[in-house]
Amino acid sequence: MWNGTSKLLLVVLVWLLTGCAGQLQSRRGESPLDELPQHIRRVTHFGQRADWSHDGRRILFIEKTFGDVYEAQLETKIIRPVTHHYFHEGYTRALYLSNGDILLSGARQFDAKNPWPSRNEKNAELWVLKRDLSGGPPTPLGEKCSEGPAVSRRRMRIAWTQGGAFYMADIVYENGAAKLANKKKILDKQDLPFKTGLETQNFRPPDEKELIFSAYGYQGTEVAGLDIETGKVVNYSKAPNQYDEPEGIFPDGKHTLVECDKHDTKGSQHIDVYKLALDGSGKTERLTFFGDYPGYKASNPVVSDDGRYMAFQFAQRGDPAGVGRGILIFDLVKYEKLKKSQVK
Repeated sequence: MWNGTSKLLLVVLVWLLTGCAGQLQSRRGESPLDELPQHIRRVTHFGQRADWSHDGRRILFIEKTFGDVYEAQLETKIIRPVTHHYFHEGYTRALYLSNGDILLSGARQFDAKNPWPSRNEKNAELWVLKRDLSGGPPTPLGEKCSEGPAVSRRRMRIAWTQGGAFYMADIVYENGAAKLANKKKILDKQDLPFKTGLETQNFRPPDEKELIFSAYGYQGTEVAGLDIETGKVVNYSKAPNQYDEPEGIFPDGKHTLVECDKHDTKGSQHIDVYKLALDGSGKTERLTFFGDYPGYKASNPVVSDDGRYMAFQFAQRGDPAGVGRGILIFDLVKYEKLKKSQVK
């Protein structure tokens, strides 16, 4: 027989159990932004495809795909528009050149009813915008580019993808206007012993004699390197049936950051940021855990020139590749200290 006190205790027990269950269910639905570790902080509430200034004080980023370009000053937290002083059709990339000018990729025309053609290699062009934003619109370089170009951090040199091939050229100035010189083809996918899609990513420091690139669709997607002088290609990720797309590279050239689904091999919508050794071992270390939260991913990481920080973006599963919902900074030095303290 249940007396009044027993019934009350039962009600309280049920309430506690169901309340705890509700809290657990709520936790599973939280955003990773609600539980950022000590070494990660959010710097913008919008934007994607960050790039570090060479002094590490500013971050350049795209507002949205086919949007404006902005620059965030980390010390003052001021965010200023970079492309508001002229009319344009939107950009998909913005990267600092070694002299501080800005390399842009964007189409001359944009159709909101059919936007994606403005991102493909038939329409997306390369442009150079002066760092002081003087002189009005950017100067076209006369080249179309498939996805992202690679930019040297040491010299005025870029590489880009067009028609299944890699091209490289120097940026020079004539009467104050940027143009390309010494253009040459450095790789054609038809010459490779395997079928793949290509995208340039980074010149490998410190000597920049190697170009790190994405081999899309090859054994999933692999991280590869091209010796610019010899044409030799190396597979660095060596992970069949896994998605590995290189992004930012460390200034010593020993590691690159990778968008990877190793923790949940379901493809590019299930990526987090990993660190990949470029010594041929294929060794990786997972740096972000946004994918542990249902519906989220982390992507598009880049490393500051001093190797101290990583900037990256968060997004939701289902967002198109490259789309971000805000920029975050990962303190790599603090992270290593925290790792060592946990081991002790």
